[in-house]
Amino acid sequence: MIKNSSHGGRRPKVDPSVNRYVVRFNAKENARFLAMFEQSEADNKAAFIKHFLFQKPFKVFYVDENTRIFIDRLSGFNALYRTIGVSYDNLVATLNQNFTEKKASAALEEIKKLMIRLISVSQDIAALAQKFDEEWSQKSR
Repeated sequence: MIKNSSHGGRRPKVDPSVNRYVVRFNAKENARFLAMFEQSEADNKAAFIKHFLFQKPFKVFYVDENTRIFIDRLSGFNALYRTIGVSYDNLVATLNQNFTEKKASAALEEIKKLMIRLISVSQDIAALAQKFDEEWSQKSR
């Protein structure tokens, strides 16, 4: 009799990884290994060791707290810049629609104040970017 073999489970791999090796670390070596593993952001320790042994490149990402602070502050400046720009556009539209000459001159004064504020914010953005560039160039030396 011919038996149909229909065993359940997944199909066997074409090239299974069956060879295993054991490495033992002391506490200091283990701490260093774990630090390297965390920096590599590898999926698991086995993949990290394989990449390291066979000299495959792996990426190390550093999260610089100063960069995050810079980006947050720059985003805040950009939001303020947009808010001032929208206020400016609304004021000009209102001025064009239905203001008398006296009210228009008052509105122009308001526009002048907003433009001065906009220039100030632009200078703050440029100063922050300049400061960041100087600090970054000092760190990279």
